[in-house]
Amino acid sequence: MIPEHLRVLYRGPLSSCNYGCDYCPFAKHHESNEEHAHDEACLERFLAWAEAWPGALSVFFTPWGEALVQPRYQRALQRLTKLPHLRRAAIQTNLSARLDFIDGCEVSKLGLWATFHPEWTTRARFLERVRAVHSRGVSLSVGAVGFPKYAAEIAALRAEVPAGVYVWVNAVKELASTYTELELDAFRAVDPLFDFNLRAHDSLGQRCAGGHTVISVDGRGDARSCHFLKPVLGNVYAPDFAAALAPRTCSAEKCGCHIGYVHLEPLGLDRVFGDGILERVPLGPEAAKRLRAARIS
Repeated sequence: MIPEHLRVLYRGPLSSCNYGCDYCPFAKHHESNEEHAHDEACLERFLAWAEAWPGALSVFFTPWGEALVQPRYQRALQRLTKLPHLRRAAIQTNLSARLDFIDGCEVSKLGLWATFHPEWTTRARFLERVRAVHSRGVSLSVGAVGFPKYAAEIAALRAEVPAGVYVWVNAVKELASTYTELELDAFRAVDPLFDFNLRAHDSLGQRCAGGHTVISVDGRGDARSCHFLKPVLGNVYAPDFAAALAPRTCSAEKCGCHIGYVHLEPLGLDRVFGDGILERVPLGPEAAKRLRAARIS
């Protein structure tokens, strides 16, 4: 059955990045021309499917690397945001790409999840790009990985980012038990939802939007409940694919990544993020603070 609104996390074959963060398991590959052509063909097929989808749709690009530096992904966002049934087209990015592509988008439907990498760019340069995006009216979240050595940089980022922009901090899970109270307080001061990311949530048997109103799709078109579950529900290019969409509970013991646990119904984060759930933009800072106070002890 076709849901009222389907959200799709698309991750094609692309796995290259113009940054090379030591901690990142992604983007250690450099595509050949043939591999770029393959990724473009997969993307084109997916876009044609999105154009033909009969219901309301949102698309979130979650690449293995940095996709926005590739013109094909800029064109994809332009194309998607102009679809009448498209509610949101969003992408994870380090914000290093040219930004003039935004002028060809319907900005009311565009979302950017921008990650600051202080080891690869300066705060001043990153902030310049954040302000350029924000001034265009794009839905935008900004954040960084919570390494203690960058705590001062992240705090300075929060102080200089436009006041209405949410700044998140992704916990380094390997350090979760060793963060000092000062470090935890510093990150909580930046991100009122930091504690949600600090731990993996019990998810086995919990109701989740994954597999029903949210799916993960790869370059072949195979759909899964989320990026972190291996079973394939079906292929989106099959004519009867919609029949595979149904309410489900999670089959994983734990869920520790934001793009997964944000869809777990018991956490209630859908009520915090609303239409900005893909690009990680909450309805307002007070909603985030209230939920943190109610759910995190």
